[in-house]
Amino acid sequence: MASNNKAVSKQAGSGDIDAFLDQVEKFPTVPGRERPGRLIFAMDATASRSPTWDMACDLQGKMFTEANGVGELDIQLVFFRGYNECKSSKWLNNPIDLLRLMTSVTCLAGRTQIERVLKHALQETKQQPVDALVYVGDSMEESIDKIGELAGQLKLVNLPLFLFQEGHDIRASEAFRQLAQLSGGAHCSFDNSSASQLGKLLAAVALYAAGGKSAMQNFAQHNGLLVRDVVAQLERN
Repeated sequence: MASNNKAVSKQAGSGDIDAFLDQVEKFPTVPGRERPGRLIFAMDATASRSPTWDMACDLQGKMFTEANGVGELDIQLVFFRGYNECKSSKWLNNPIDLLRLMTSVTCLAGRTQIERVLKHALQETKQQPVDALVYVGDSMEESIDKIGELAGQLKLVNLPLFLFQEGHDIRASEAFRQLAQLSGGAHCSFDNSSASQLGKLLAAVALYAAGGKSAMQNFAQHNGLLVRDVVAQLERN
């Protein structure tokens, strides 16, 4: 899956991402670290997410427009939608560039392509270590056996998969739970009526990528049950 941020459509935005970026720009750097943290942020941009995509955008507004930098964290955007369309951006550490790219993505009908996302993440971490893989979606329409094998490979390269599920689709919940366990990561559902919940979850994972488990644990102490549950799963898996 070749990087191609220029091919992204320029129409509507994602408030889910605004919440994430608002938290990311406040992340502290990690003293003495030899390299920035690296986080892949993957999104399901198929049509089923369109209604809440716009709602979240209205809730979050322009939260990140005054950000100066994301510090010791590089982020790559990956998304899929439509017929066989799955794209990745270059690695970014400028919050304005990242915000512009993320808010240019629109939803388009199609099937999930989680398998391609995981294969891409494995390829990226072979070139240079990736610290966390975040996936935000609401369904799973692929073979759990194929994707489960890839999730196990993620664990072997120390790349935990954090799956944040929009809604409560039973098949997706079971699949995401297994993928989290196999990769050494975590899964939880979030309430579609509040983008702030997802913002806190994403902030916690970005802290993990930038500063390790202790940074995530410290954040979880003051940011609600959902974040603390993610930390607990990470420790169990």
